[in-house]
Amino acid sequence: MGQAKLVLADGTVFSGESFGAVTEVTGEVVFNTSMTGYQEVLTDPSYAGQIVTMTYPHIGNYGVNEDDVESARPWVTGFVVREAARRASNYRSVGSLDGYLERYGIPGIAGIDTRALVRHVRMLGAMPAVLSATDLDEDSLRAKAKAAPDMAGQDLVRAVSSGKAYDWSEGEPREFRGSRTPPLPEYRVAAIDCGIKRNILRLLVDGGFLVRVFPATATPEEILAWKPDGLFLSNGPGDPAPVGYVAATVKALLPRLPTFGICLGHQILALACGAKTYKLKFGHRGGNQPVKDLTTGKVEITSQNHGFAVDEKSLSGSGLELTHVNLNDGTVEGFRHVDYPAYAVQYHPEASPGPHDSRYLFPRFRELIAASRG
Repeated sequence: MGQAKLVLADGTVFSGESFGAVTEVTGEVVFNTSMTGYQEVLTDPSYAGQIVTMTYPHIGNYGVNEDDVESARPWVTGFVVREAARRASNYRSVGSLDGYLERYGIPGIAGIDTRALVRHVRMLGAMPAVLSATDLDEDSLRAKAKAAPDMAGQDLVRAVSSGKAYDWSEGEPREFRGSRTPPLPEYRVAAIDCGIKRNILRLLVDGGFLVRVFPATATPEEILAWKPDGLFLSNGPGDPAPVGYVAATVKALLPRLPTFGICLGHQILALACGAKTYKLKFGHRGGNQPVKDLTTGKVEITSQNHGFAVDEKSLSGSGLELTHVNLNDGTVEGFRHVDYPAYAVQYHPEASPGPHDSRYLFPRFRELIAASRG
């Protein structure tokens, strides 16, 4: 392994060993607290434009495989770990993390104090940075980091969304769902792809839906022409504010279709109803976020990945009612519409990786559609 440097926009320097692709990238430095699931993290389109730091110290020990990906390719801009495993040990592994990142042109840095980096981000906030294995001059890298664009204001959805509509029919593998037999497909769901994860699509199929995925730029007319029974709003990367074209589509469809949104879809539904969003200091990323369901009083441990949130004060007058809150910082984690059959959550009930506490939200969508059809 050669040398690599990670330099933050405030001038802080971390020196370590290069792995993956020998190249240079800029992006927003964030951290994920999951202990496993690094391949799902790498391939989650919601991480586009970000240099992801894993807080768990030993990454890559079970290699990579073709089954755990959440999209067709990894989307992280760069990858930061304490220790990159040199040997993969798992019967499902078909390659190493190092080789996987190299194949897709993604640089990694290992051997740095990830605890110090995470503490720095927690205190000062997520910020632009440069990760380089080619330019090791710190003054040069500081200038590049300061010139890197901020995450706020960027439309990253267009880069990750599908270019055309397609049908999805694959459910979860039998070894994951056990002996449970999925219901027969009964309702048609149009999923707007802002960077959708495959496990969301699998759980929609297992929930008894015929699923067609539409690009983020699809018009209301194009979606309605398929005659869906419900609308799903997917996760995706970055700031929801520049994605006004999706919010406009949702606003037009909301009175006509039962709607369910996850993560960015939660934020877009809020914007479509007149609420507002804002950037969190360092976001929520990991599989251990406690969320309280205000309608039942129950607490769920959830998987999350977002750097923006819905402003609770802006829910007033929007027709949206708060249903879930984050127990760590009190931020909005879910709401429902008081007039239309629509609800959304900020977290990831498909949990890939993460706990399965929130999977009830998928059958709830089926019940919502059934009730709306009388």
